[in-house]
Amino acid sequence: MTPEVPTLSPLAPAAFALPAGGGKRPRTRVIGPAAAYLTLILLGIVVLTPFLWMISTSLQSDQGLFQIPPQIVPTDPQWHNYADALTAVPFLTWARNTLIICVLNVVGQLLCCTVVAYGFARLRFPGRGPLFILVLATLLLPSQILLVPQFILFSKLGWVNTFLPLTVPAFFGGGAGAFFIFLIRQYMRTLPYELDEAGRIDGANTWGILFRILLPLIKPPLTIVAVFTFTDAYNDFINPLIYLADNSKYTLALGLSSFIGQYSSNWNWLMCAAVVILLPLLLIYYFAQRLLIGGIASVGLKG
Repeated sequence: MTPEVPTLSPLAPAAFALPAGGGKRPRTRVIGPAAAYLTLILLGIVVLTPFLWMISTSLQSDQGLFQIPPQIVPTDPQWHNYADALTAVPFLTWARNTLIICVLNVVGQLLCCTVVAYGFARLRFPGRGPLFILVLATLLLPSQILLVPQFILFSKLGWVNTFLPLTVPAFFGGGAGAFFIFLIRQYMRTLPYELDEAGRIDGANTWGILFRILLPLIKPPLTIVAVFTFTDAYNDFINPLIYLADNSKYTLALGLSSFIGQYSSNWNWLMCAAVVILLPLLLIYYFAQRLLIGGIASVGLKG
């Protein structure tokens, strides 16, 4: 008995046939992503060039700073520049001053902007709309216009050469407070009002609804406010320059100017200090990037 030989269907070869063009993807589908990635790589190099130059300069010797052609990668990196730069000035004292100012600014902005935004978003009172427009109108005022009036006010209060002019305004919505109020208010308006009604049924008052019900739900905009406020206070140079006179009260941003003299400047030490000062901001953005991106993407624009 001979074994039965299976017969192939006439359509079987078609199942193994290659698509037109020998199975190759269309050229446009390959060129498009490749061009996009190449553009992003080039833009990334452009953005990172100043940082790489800063690190390179921090490791140069005094003679290598002005060498022609310049050395991008130092042949003899001077790692001791970092220790020399940080011990030549009261760096830890400046870091402590900066931390105090930044933390107080963050706490002040979070408290003030959250309460004000809650009033505009959830409470109904006469004149709410015009008052909110007035708050937004303060964004049109350049900060430079307020420098002289604020200095006259703070000098009459005896606050010059203290941290008070750098921290107290944050508790009253100073700086970018109007924008933060708008940001939190818009996010709160996306939350259902049934949450407030359920809270009142359970016996919660106005403050209880804010701090016990709404506050845990608005973490994304609060993260944006905290990170932006910390960054602004950390990088602020002009206000500490105006109000702080004692070297022991300098902030890190103001202390960098001590490396630049009238007749000579320690550029390698300056870059060492700049690299160290930059690290906390990089860490903050690294750990908060998920909440930052989610907060910016989810902030509603409900009218």
